[in-house]
Amino acid sequence: RKSTPFAAQLAAEAAARKAQEHGMTKVDVLVKGPGSGRETAIRSLAATGLEILGIMDVTPVPHNGCRPRKRRRV
Repeated sequence: RKSTPFAAQLAAEAAARKAQEHGMTKVDVLVKGPGSGRETAIRSLAATGLEILGIMDVTPVPHNGCRPRKRRRV
């Protein structure tokens, strides 16, 4: 399953390895969307040796969005 903390950890570790191969040592982290893996991914990035300069939440929030479905009447 994709939306687990373990999957987020593996994805973050793979991204960190790629970044270090290209010579990156410092990163800014942008997290998007709710989920249980956000903190786990950031922790695993820090554990791989990358220096985290900042963490920013860029979750899209609608300014009013689409009209909700009609309410259920019982």
